[in-house]
Amino acid sequence: MLQQLNRINKEEFVSEIVTKDYRTAVTFWKYGIDFCCGGRLPLEKACAARGLDTEIVRDDLENTIRHTPIYNTLKFREWDLDFLMDYIIRVHHEYLKTILPLLNISVQEFVERHQEKYRYLPELESIFVKLVREILPHLSQEEEVTFPYIRQMEYAYNNKEAYAGLLVRTLSKPVEEVIRHNHELMEKYLSRIREITSHYTPPPNACITHKVNYSMLRELDNDLLQHLHLENDILLPKAIAIENELLHQIS
Repeated sequence: MLQQLNRINKEEFVSEIVTKDYRTAVTFWKYGIDFCCGGRLPLEKACAARGLDTEIVRDDLENTIRHTPIYNTLKFREWDLDFLMDYIIRVHHEYLKTILPLLNISVQEFVERHQEKYRYLPELESIFVKLVREILPHLSQEEEVTFPYIRQMEYAYNNKEAYAGLLVRTLSKPVEEVIRHNHELMEKYLSRIREITSHYTPPPNACITHKVNYSMLRELDNDLLQHLHLENDILLPKAIAIENELLHQIS
């Protein structure tokens, strides 16, 4: 019989909840509950202070920390490109669209409060803002232009449509050039963020917000590494191979 998730104690301090699992910070951001310097209230009292239903907040917290692993045994290389692109959009794009706006605000507020103590923080904010500005338009470009083109091309190729070669000739997008250029910039910014944060290791006297931001940045880094791997090493090579074959058929 499956064990039920241990319930978060309503009497536990907000700061303690975040210290135990940084992912709960996302829920506290959502409800405007301070978990750092103002986090010295039990969850129930913190909710009451903001006129919130404690049970609703607690349910959200528990959903946030529920473990949802991505298994290494998933055979990404065997998936159709259409299915792989759906996975990338529904898992990685949705994650980025959710976390980046929240993390952007959190990083900016954190830097504003702590930059006098930690002189490297303004550069961290600057690089992170550049990363966000690179990622979000890139997601839209993939969903609205690049992925639809690959879907059309794969469908025509798999169904041996007579117009397949003409489709590639007339609709051909600079798939590799556009995606790889954006990915190179993302990897450059991530590399610098790792250096600035000592690979997301907070200083010994770091406050909870400091630790949360570093943990969130590490999580973002891990997600982007998987995301970029799926596109650079699987999606792109397969799409380019199909494109080249179709172009060769009409040359």
